Amino acid sequence: MLPKLFLKYAKLFKEHGHELYMVGGSARDYLLGLSFTDYDFVSDATPEQEKEFLPNASYTFAKFGSITFHEEGNEIDITTFREEGDYNDRRHPKSIRFISDPEKDSIRRDFTINAIYINQEGRVFDFHGGEADLKAGLIRFIGDPVKRIQEDPPRILRAERFAAKLGFKIEENTKKAIEENRGLLKLLNPEKIKMERQKEAK
Repeated sequence: MLPKLFLKYAKLFKEHGHELYMVGGSARDYLLGLSFTDYDFVSDATPEQEKEFLPNASYTFAKFGSITFHEEGNEIDITTFREEGDYNDRRHPKSIRFISDPEKDSIRRDFTINAIYINQEGRVFDFHGGEADLKAGLIRFIGDPVKRIQEDPPRILRAERFAAKLGFKIEENTKKAIEENRGLLKLLNPEKIKMERQKEAK
């Protein structure tokens, strides 16, 4: 049974001519049979369109396609499908373009197990072998692991956090790229590292 909150908002989006999918940690933990209170959804609707039927959400990060709100003690994050340009500061893409294709959106995501999309009928869209990695208990980057780390070095910490949280192993090419590029973490703002490490404790 899909989560009631997801079905509620998938119906709302459908009524306004848009699709809504569970993705990221929500889809991953749902498939693993784990409980969660942070909901990650993705849609072809843009923040401007969402304002028409979700006026009370926070639109602080609307320019990145992300809106958030709380309901029944749960945090809900809805992001518009998007394509990202090259990264210019080891943290942020140079450009973002809203799109309507979940497969193209999946390319920007970090790990295969976080790029599984589930629609309101329960259909699973898995473009990068995420389900197989869930079954095998593997953390694997989408695409070239060295490039993905150099784009955003905190992904090193996220890979290790997910491995510890889920009891998974880090796939060999991913592990090699992490060790070869760990020094990039020293170039980052210490506060960013601190924030990532605090997440690890949760």
